[in-house]
Amino acid sequence: MITIDYKDRRPIYQQLMEKIEELAVNGLLAADQQLPSVRSLAVELAINPNTIQRAYSELEKKGIVYSVPGRGSFLASGQDTLQAISRDRNRQELAHLVEKAKNFGITREQFLEDAARAFDEGGIVK
Repeated sequence: MITIDYKDRRPIYQQLMEKIEELAVNGLLAADQQLPSVRSLAVELAINPNTIQRAYSELEKKGIVYSVPGRGSFLASGQDTLQAISRDRNRQELAHLVEKAKNFGITREQFLEDAARAFDEGGIVK
């Protein structure tokens, strides 16, 4: 269910956060479903429990996960949670595209024009 890429330059806790978000967006984790315990996931992935705890804490700060003392961590319910995940992902991808556009010498105006056209035409840019 959750795998970590040890060749990836990103910290493990960020990869873990991304995987949990993907599971939620793809419907493999349901609203209010309990996440694996810190201890069991640490054993399963062979990583430090503090890394798991950090990922869960960061997801809780973002409103994607909530914790119940003595019970564990759960995926937050509601469409707002999935929209928050999707918007965060879109922002990350957009930042990457902006960086690439700048490297190719594309101006802000050209980029915004292309983005508006793609948005209006359902993602198809001619």
